[in-house]
Amino acid sequence: MRDTVDPDFASYVDARQGRWLRSAYLVYGDPARAEAELLHAFSRLSLVWGREDDPDMFVQRVLYQPALSRWNRASVFEGDDELARSALGGMSPVQRTVFVLLYYEELTEFEIADLLSLSHTAVHSHGQAALSRFRSGLGHGDWRSAGDRR
Repeated sequence: MRDTVDPDFASYVDARQGRWLRSAYLVYGDPARAEAELLHAFSRLSLVWGREDDPDMFVQRVLYQPALSRWNRASVFEGDDELARSALGGMSPVQRTVFVLLYYEELTEFEIADLLSLSHTAVHSHGQAALSRFRSGLGHGDWRSAGDRR
């Protein structure tokens, strides 16, 4: 076990932890769970630091894969009156994860497919469903019916 932390690793963590903690909170809906998942991801990265070709992809995979588990069905953001959080809470775990990665992390559908080990088609489908649920949750209705107003 090392007594000191690699300065490059410390800089890496410092530069990315804020953004990923916010994203994890949006995915998991619980600040303590988000922090625990991010800490776990950084801990796992520390074990392979220097040998991992793409540390961002490694951390994101470890951070978001648990959100896809069928055991992660607990309702998130309960008791919160804010519309956006309520809209996120109405999504399935996969939809919520894809939505956050698409619209908050600004990853492409192909990057998300690779990250979450899903097909591009599945990512696209979950993204469209999530966007529709989010808009409905905000009271904007389904975007596909926008042209039907007369």
